Amino acid sequence: MPLPLMTVLQKASKTLLVMAGLSLATLGPLCQAAAAATVLSIGDGDTISVLERGQKLKVRLACIDAPETAQTPFGVASRNQLKALLPLGSTVSLRVQAVDRYGRRVAEVIGKGIVNLAMVQGGQAFVYRQYLGRCDRGAYLAAERQAQAQRLGVWLVPGGITRPWDFRHGGAGRRSAGAVRAGGSSSAAVTSPQAAQTGGAKTTCKQIGSFARAQELLRQGHSYLDRNGDGVACEGLR
Repeated sequence: MPLPLMTVLQKASKTLLVMAGLSLATLGPLCQAAAAATVLSIGDGDTISVLERGQKLKVRLACIDAPETAQTPFGVASRNQLKALLPLGSTVSLRVQAVDRYGRRVAEVIGKGIVNLAMVQGGQAFVYRQYLGRCDRGAYLAAERQAQAQRLGVWLVPGGITRPWDFRHGGAGRRSAGAVRAGGSSSAAVTSPQAAQTGGAKTTCKQIGSFARAQELLRQGHSYLDRNGDGVACEGLR
């Protein structure tokens, strides 16, 4: 007697997983359809709270890093943009990638499109290259380049404002992102490319000695420090 169609399909699916060297246990939650969640609150430009299956969850938007609230006025602008994309009470789904050390779900948030990507497109967040592995790298980097070319949001300052990860750790040359005059120029002193050269030669990453300082110099125009063009200077100093 022939097997029911559903049984045949189930067996075929298991066979394909075995052939691929995978198992249902390995795939874990990625096999499960994302549950609908309701937006409860917006923390800042990359943090929200949602209600999913009756449980309140903190969610950190994956693959991006938004300005800190103290980076006036950019932090507030980023938060406001996320509130506009995710009105309180709206329904989203979470493409969870991990749980961080604070117990937050790290996820791509899906509303009317991928909200994380929309934040980068609008210049309200940077691509977090260090944690980009599980997102569409090409799409995120292209969105950031476009926002920079259009001088949107965090790119209003030439080279972009102090990166949030540097700001949090008090990196060398830390400056308030709010130090932007009405005319659009930063009130912080900016080191010229010539001033960062020794004896007419370009300063090397080894001479700089600090990853945070290297990023600051890159934002000030020392593009030679970013040899592979990925927007990160002196990666060996990490």
